[in-house]
Amino acid sequence: MAKGKDVRLRVILECTACVRNGANKSKRSMGISRYITQKNRQNTPNRLELRKFCRYCYKHTIHGEIKK
Repeated sequence: MAKGKDVRLRVILECTACVRNGANKSKRSMGISRYITQKNRQNTPNRLELRKFCRYCYKHTIHGEIKK
């Protein structure tokens, strides 16, 4: 039994503050914080944004969904 399209997708969330500030230019930041999570395609068709802890900024920031 083959399924058509999966309802749940794996998505990558990336810190928007690190990307905006240029993570490589900052002395304090050594990289860009990323999380892997799942989302339901039917319930959330738009891009996902969650507040997560960024270990490079040392605070809670908005992490947005990026393309793979």
